[in-house]
Amino acid sequence: MEVRIMSENKKILAIYSYMDLLIDTIKELRSKGFEDIRAFSPVPSHEIEDALDKGYEPSKVKYFTLCGAILGACVGAAFTVLTSLDWPIVTSAKPIVSVPPYMIIIFECMILIGGLSTFLGLIINSRLRKNVDPIHYDDRFSNDKFGILVTFDNADFEQVEHILRDFGSEELKLDGEILEEKVVEPEPESLEEATDEPLTQEKPTEEKESDS
Repeated sequence: MEVRIMSENKKILAIYSYMDLLIDTIKELRSKGFEDIRAFSPVPSHEIEDALDKGYEPSKVKYFTLCGAILGACVGAAFTVLTSLDWPIVTSAKPIVSVPPYMIIIFECMILIGGLSTFLGLIINSRLRKNVDPIHYDDRFSNDKFGILVTFDNADFEQVEHILRDFGSEELKLDGEILEEKVVEPEPESLEEATDEPLTQEKPTEEKESDS
C-alpha cells in the first residue's frame, strides 16, 4: 500500500447518516494511501476503530503510573530517613534508620503519588488538550450524524472528493465552506440535439431575372 507524503495540506469534512457508509469510506481512503483520517461518531464503535486501524494502540497511562509510583516510593523513603536523622530517637542499641517501620509510609506515598500520576496521564492521553478547529467539526456529530476529516495534498483533491461522494456523503466542507457538487452536462451528439430543433435543409431558390 502506498503511503503519501503530503505537502500543502488541505482538510475536507464529509458528513454521513449511516455508519456503514462511513466505514466503507475509511477503508477505501486507506487503500488509496491516505493515512491522516479522523472520524466523528455520536456513539463509540469498535468497527470504526478497526477501520482506522487505531483501536489497539498500547496505552501510555501505565508509564505515568510507574513513574509516579517510583517517585512516591523515593519521596516516602527520603521523608522517613531524613526525619529520623534530623530528630534521632536513640533507643538502646537499635539503629536510628530502620527500614521495616518505614515501609508503611513508603507504601502509602507510592500509592498516593502513583494514583495522582495515573489521573494526570489519563487527562493528557485523552486528547482533552487537542481541541478540534470549529470549521472542521459539525454539531450534528453529537446527535445522529457521522463524519470524516481527511487531510490530503492539494493535488489529490479531485480523487478525495470523488471517493467521498461515491460512498454516499451528504455534505462536503472544505475549510468550513460547503462544496457544491459539480453537475457535468453531457455533450450533445449532434447539432440537432444541441439546438433541440430538427435541422431542415432548404434548397436555395434561384431568382429568375425577367427581361424587361
